[in-house]
Amino acid sequence: MPLLFDMPLEQLYTYQGTNPRPPDFDDFWAAALAELESVDPQIEQHPADFQTPFADCFHLTFTGVGGARVHAKLLHPRQAPEPHPALLLFHGYSGSSGDWATKLGYVAQGFTVAALDCRGQGGLSQDMTQVQGWTLRGQIVRGVEDAPEKLYYRQVFLDTVQLARIVMAMPQVDPDRVGATGASQGGGLTLACAALEPRIRRAAPIYPFLTDYRRVWDIDMIRGAYNELQEWFRTRDPRHEREEAFFTQLGYIDVQHLAPRIQAEVFMGVGLMDTTCPPSTQFAAYNKIPGPKSLALYPDFGHENLPGHADAVFQFMSQL
Repeated sequence: MPLLFDMPLEQLYTYQGTNPRPPDFDDFWAAALAELESVDPQIEQHPADFQTPFADCFHLTFTGVGGARVHAKLLHPRQAPEPHPALLLFHGYSGSSGDWATKLGYVAQGFTVAALDCRGQGGLSQDMTQVQGWTLRGQIVRGVEDAPEKLYYRQVFLDTVQLARIVMAMPQVDPDRVGATGASQGGGLTLACAALEPRIRRAAPIYPFLTDYRRVWDIDMIRGAYNELQEWFRTRDPRHEREEAFFTQLGYIDVQHLAPRIQAEVFMGVGLMDTTCPPSTQFAAYNKIPGPKSLALYPDFGHENLPGHADAVFQFMSQL
């Protein structure tokens, strides 16, 4: 199979990542979770205009770290026995929680479904983060010139945890049967959520974003969603005098470093011709997952629809 831009498959299975891990990484995330514990989520639910005979649909809002009001679509099955399983859905970069109708297959299967809108992207969530430095091109580098606590994705990772905890506390939901899935950014958030909320039982990331940033740089795959890395250097550090500090700061929000915390069973989909999120960056996270895990490889596919994979994820989650 042609992997001319990355590395052979046998090397992918042993690759351990390139981006530096900050020395205080564990303390950083312990403090972040402690901050989340102190936040009153002030949960609100309002019926949506969209309803069906078998699903009750709500707009769910809650307060996240920093005071932002975060939005998610919430759907409960009307006829399913209680408590029943739940699924968390995370969307791709710049997108939103999507249409209500796309969640109904899981609701018909007896799942509560909650789909997050990431702060400041295409949905209804607020982004209240105030940072020094670059805010022009993208969210990966938002906060990279400030304290690591100001990194945009720190707040979003914590939003996934907050949403998971809210759903797990619902009387309709069995907290021991909660899964998470998403593609690209949603795949990265799936891994982050499963790492930071260890009660997640099944996780199905699809070509995850937000992992091994330095590897993307080293193999010159700075394009699309990762283009903001090069834009930051061109504008803020044209001689790369802060390169090591830059990638170390991004290490706080590199999901490969969170992956060893995952206790969920993981089923990951990878397109081996992915030039948006190169396979090696995805394997850097996958190879660090300590528990039960499996891969679905698509040798001729890139960062695109993987035929049949949505069905495979549905079957995987149906075993919750």
